[in-house]
Order: sequence, then C-alpha cells, then structure tokens
Amino acid sequence: MKIVVSASNPELSSPVDPRFGRCAYFLFVDSETMKFEAAENPNISSTSGAGIQSAQFVSNKGANVLLTGSCGPNAFQTLQAAGVEVIVGVMGTVQEAVQQYKSGQLQAVAQPNVPAHSGMGMGGSPPIGPGSGMGGGMGRGMGGGMGRGMGGGMGRGMGYNPAFQTSGMPPSSPSMSQLSPEEELQYLKQQAEYLRQQTENISKRITELEKKK
Repeated sequence: MKIVVSASNPELSSPVDPRFGRCAYFLFVDSETMKFEAAENPNISSTSGAGIQSAQFVSNKGANVLLTGSCGPNAFQTLQAAGVEVIVGVMGTVQEAVQQYKSGQLQAVAQPNVPAHSGMGMGGSPPIGPGSGMGGGMGRGMGGGMGRGMGGGMGRGMGYNPAFQTSGMPPSSPSMSQLSPEEELQYLKQQAEYLRQQTENISKRITELEKKK
C-alpha cells in the first residue's frame, strides 16, 4: 500500500505539515517496507486551486491513503473520486503517522475538516510542523512518565498508544501566528479533543495498573 503524507521536510523524521494543498513536501511511503519517495509540492505557491491540484498530484502518483493535518472540501472530493482514503488531524512525524495508521489508530473521515481556501495567504510561508506548539511539546515533553501516552493525543494525532516511551526530546514549537485565525481555531479544537480522549485513556490505564499492584 502506498501512503502519502503531507510533510514539512523530505524525510521520515519530518513533522507532518498540517496543510494539504500547500504543504512543503509529499512523502509517498510503502507501508510494508517503509521505503519512501519525497516530492516537492508543485502547488505550494498556487494562488487558487492548490487543494484540487495537490489531490490530483498524489492520486496520479498512485497513493491509496492520505495522512495530513487538514483537508478542504474541494481536495476531499477530488481524493474521494480517485479512491484515496483521507485521514485528517494527523500530527507528529511522518514515520509515527504511518506506524499509527498501520496499527489501526488512525481512521478515515467522511468529510473535510476545514472550509475551502483555508490555506490562502500561506503559500510562501515556511512550513509548519504539527505535533508542535501545543502538540509535540506535550507529546514527548512528559519525559519518562508518559512519553507517547499524552503524545498520541496532542503530539501525534489520533489514537492511544499504551506503550509509553522514555526517550526523545520535545520538538521545537512553531509560531501559530503563521496559521490563519480560522485554521488556528480548528487546529486547537482538534488538539483539545485529542487531549480529552487521551486523558481518558491514560486515566483508564492508570486504574488498570493500580489494580495489578
């Protein structure tokens, strides 16, 4: 299966770019071997239609699944018509996102999560790394206690990973001012919801562990 991920940089360790149509790179990853091909997004500076053009670009490359932060209605319809499964709200690194999808922690959506043209005005700006700001800071900033416990919610997108990890430093936090107010609101709402779900999962796990004492 070929998974395409919107990315800030051309490597698996890159943060997932929250923008689809105007992301910096597309990483096409073989889900079995984890071999990948990085392609610069030719539509990053498009004045209009970036979502549709990017959707056509990734579908023509043979992508079966898209992992990204946000996807507008025009791009979403184009991807659905091409048979590409769309998963939004994805955070963390490209490699983490693919692993989460493979383990069933990320689920496809039935509708876009941002309005049309939500990425306008961001064409020439530096790529934003999701899983940062509120994301990655909580994701791995808890250190030895709950490295990926909290991370599954805020730092790495959707889903709970009970295998807490102790390594890793929190990634740097980008300026949220580079997002439009509408995008920032949507982004923060997603993070708040993921954090709520993750807190519930962590509380359940704590209760389970306490019972085993």
